[in-house]
Amino acid sequence: MSNAEKNAGTRRDFLYYATAGTGAVVAGAAVWPLINQMNASADVKALSSIYVDVSGVDTGTQLTVKWRGKPVFIRRRSAEEIEMARAVPMSDLVDTSAENANKPGAEATDQNRTLDEAGEWLVMIGVCTHLGCVPIGNMSGDFGGWFCPCHGSHYDSAGRIRKGPAPRNLDIPVAQFTDDSTILLG
Repeated sequence: MSNAEKNAGTRRDFLYYATAGTGAVVAGAAVWPLINQMNASADVKALSSIYVDVSGVDTGTQLTVKWRGKPVFIRRRSAEEIEMARAVPMSDLVDTSAENANKPGAEATDQNRTLDEAGEWLVMIGVCTHLGCVPIGNMSGDFGGWFCPCHGSHYDSAGRIRKGPAPRNLDIPVAQFTDDSTILLG
């Protein structure tokens, strides 16, 4: 093999690698905008977690805020509501899972659904688990909690489904107290 033939093979290999490298860069440049547009926008990222001031929520009342496009019920329960929820045996519940993002896999006891140990604060996503309606609160329904008038689902004072077509308890979002009067959602 002559020196010219060796160089020809080397040039040919170089052209293959250069063409493949250029093709990869061009393909990456073309595909990147398509992939990048799937990332969350700045306004969506800003709403992924919010601080809620609960200093004005009196015992026995509820505050509703919008988070990630859904209503969130923040209820400061009375001693009567807490006692009523804690007296319910697990055998009476349709869904025995707490549906609590803060305590995955926990049972649906009242203690596993509330934000604090005393059970005073209950934070739930206010969307019926049947077809996505928004239940009515303030001790509504047959069990002193929330009632979905669209299809007749009744939730107790801990947001657990007790009667009607809804298959699951109201969901509990990731939440925590950051101080005595502020809850961080998300």
